[in-house]
Amino acid sequence: MNIQWVFLLFLLVGLPVFAQSPANTLSLDEAIAHAIATDPWLNGSRHREDALTSESISASTLPDPKVSLMAANFPTDSFDINQEPMTQLTVGVSQMFPRGDSLALSSRQKQELAEQEPLLRQNRQAKVAATVSQLWLEAFRAQESIRLIERDRSLFEHLVDATKASYSSALGRARQQDIIRAQLELTRLDDRLTVLRQQSESAQQRLSEWVGGRARLPLAQLVPSQYGDEPTSVGGQPDSDRWLYEQVNRHPLLLALDQRIDAMETGVELARQKYKPEWGLSAQYGYRDDDPMGRDRADLFSVGVTFDLPLFTGKRQDKDVSAATSRAETLKTDKLLMARKLMADLDTALVQLQRLNDRRALYAGQLLPQMSEQAEAALAAYNNDDGDFAEAVRARIAELNAKIDFLTIRIDRLKMIAELNYLLSKNGSEPFPATSREHAEGLTP
Repeated sequence: MNIQWVFLLFLLVGLPVFAQSPANTLSLDEAIAHAIATDPWLNGSRHREDALTSESISASTLPDPKVSLMAANFPTDSFDINQEPMTQLTVGVSQMFPRGDSLALSSRQKQELAEQEPLLRQNRQAKVAATVSQLWLEAFRAQESIRLIERDRSLFEHLVDATKASYSSALGRARQQDIIRAQLELTRLDDRLTVLRQQSESAQQRLSEWVGGRARLPLAQLVPSQYGDEPTSVGGQPDSDRWLYEQVNRHPLLLALDQRIDAMETGVELARQKYKPEWGLSAQYGYRDDDPMGRDRADLFSVGVTFDLPLFTGKRQDKDVSAATSRAETLKTDKLLMARKLMADLDTALVQLQRLNDRRALYAGQLLPQMSEQAEAALAAYNNDDGDFAEAVRARIAELNAKIDFLTIRIDRLKMIAELNYLLSKNGSEPFPATSREHAEGLTP
């Protein structure tokens, strides 16, 4: 068979692609689910919530009463209990009452801190889903690039063999530089495969932080529908600044900061309670023995109230209130900065997604078909003695590069949608983990 027709056959048909068995692959859904299920941070957050809830109950309880036992006024000459009328055995009980509403406010502050943990867990789940999606897609890009190159590498292997056969038979028009050119392109493909395998292994190692040894499994194929168009603004809503601002304000990270701000404002109220006195109630019973003559002595009972006087407040209470107020204002500033960052990240991601959509449409609608036509035209020219072998090879390599670029654009687009899914997280409105279709198409319930 003439070398040109061998080249044309592989150019048009290509090599078959064998799908991996689902049982031996790692899908995006499985990677996200496994990462969330085994994330130790989530368990730590649940323990922190339990601890704060328990502390909330403890903080609302009065301090334990104090009991005192005392032998008072014993004569040192005889230590006889009935020698002196002042000698007595006493038992006392005292109870302190914290300042103002300190107990209720302390309990409320702990509960407010506990209520931020579910929001932080929701943010963590969304962040883990985005992070794992990014790592999985990067590994998938390397895997699919290797698949595309290996398919063309087989073509060039056959091309080298066919060129050598044509050159040896002296019946074809193959030249020695054609053989060298085909071998050179084959070597370059081998180098690209080595680089891509390095990238693939590196991505698998980073992914193993979240999914362990399963990162070494081949990655499951994404179906073509997962490359489809996402709804407007990745959520079916108009991309107005007001709508985007409302979405950002419902982000669980900002809602968690709201809870911390509430807790700090409760801390301001708690600090103000220090202007009020702390009260204490005590009661004491004293037993006295009979006198030396056998006459009965009355036992004694005492009761009293203690309280402090916060008179000099300039360097203590005033400063405590001022410090608590400053902490609350600092958190409000932190929330404002976080909201601005999330909004800027969202605007940036939407712009990048639009440009990636434009490039994807350009590649799918024009560039790839044109590259294919160019490769076929270059081969046809070579077959008709109107072109050279180098030009036909360059056209084929250019088509391969365009396919890899198109794959990179699609993967970058999906990675951007994964980031948008995190930025558009809503409190309690999106189940985690999201499905791979939601990550691919940017769908939100």
